[in-house]
Amino acid sequence: MTSTKEWAGDAQNASTDGEFVRDTNYIDDRIVNTVDDVVEQPDGTFHWPVETGRYRLVAARACPWAHRAVIVRQLMGLEDVISLGLTGPTHDKRSWTFDLDPDGLDPVLGIPRLQDAYLKRFPDYPRGITVPAMVDIPTGQVVTNDYPSLVRDLITQWGDYARPDAPDLWPADHVEEMDQVNEWIFTEVNNGVYRCGFAGSQEAYDKAYDRLWTALDKLEERLSTRRYLVTDHITETDIRLFTTLVRFDAVYHGHFKANRNKITEMPHLWGYLRELYQMPGFGDTTDFKQIKEHYYVVHKEVNPTQIVPKGPDLSGLLTPHGREAIR
Repeated sequence: MTSTKEWAGDAQNASTDGEFVRDTNYIDDRIVNTVDDVVEQPDGTFHWPVETGRYRLVAARACPWAHRAVIVRQLMGLEDVISLGLTGPTHDKRSWTFDLDPDGLDPVLGIPRLQDAYLKRFPDYPRGITVPAMVDIPTGQVVTNDYPSLVRDLITQWGDYARPDAPDLWPADHVEEMDQVNEWIFTEVNNGVYRCGFAGSQEAYDKAYDRLWTALDKLEERLSTRRYLVTDHITETDIRLFTTLVRFDAVYHGHFKANRNKITEMPHLWGYLRELYQMPGFGDTTDFKQIKEHYYVVHKEVNPTQIVPKGPDLSGLLTPHGREAIR
């Protein structure tokens, strides 16, 4: 099965003025609860059926975009419904690899590289091999790597299999606000750290740096009067911010030169990060060893020596946060 859509372009590049530009074109098929079989849509994408045991979520603990999916899968209680395959923290130009598994093969898919699942469906796939990716176990083919929709569908389409006390991560009465905040967080923070780290000129870096810290200052102010970003409990929006904040002091502050200050020096963001980290599904899915190894080893253009720093001390994430006082 192939899509009629065109796939072209680099996974990421820089504009003529040195600004980092992210390729946001993905395999945007969806897994939905409204179909019983794979159905082609008018736009050339496919809808795949929700089916327990059929799909394998392939992720990397190092990757912030994949980390979202891992957190949501656990919070929703879908561990026995959607299996999880984890790649190692580093990769070459070809693909993420299953080097953490015996014999370097994913134990369910039987492949050494995530690239194999992409090429099984798209033999001439020209883009980067990214995580997270949902793979159809019976055919070994990638279904989607469109991480925003993939995560959203885990929340909204798999409800029949979720645990009864799963949090309402996408509350219907806050959808409009969440969409707005999500877009802003992606543009200014999630991708903002990358604009700093991969800037190709001093001017591009300076602009990216100022833009990122303007956003972080706004978030510090927002979280001074509200416990969570949108409503009175965690939502998908908090998960989106968490995966960047938890990597900030460990890698973005130094490796990406986002070094005005650390998150530990921003009391409201620091308390917010500590509260989330201490919740099941957040800290227990965070692996700082893999995170640091990924960024400092893979990004040779930023860190040519590939030396991985020992610090910083992150034990403060387990200290009391006091956020329950904010109502």
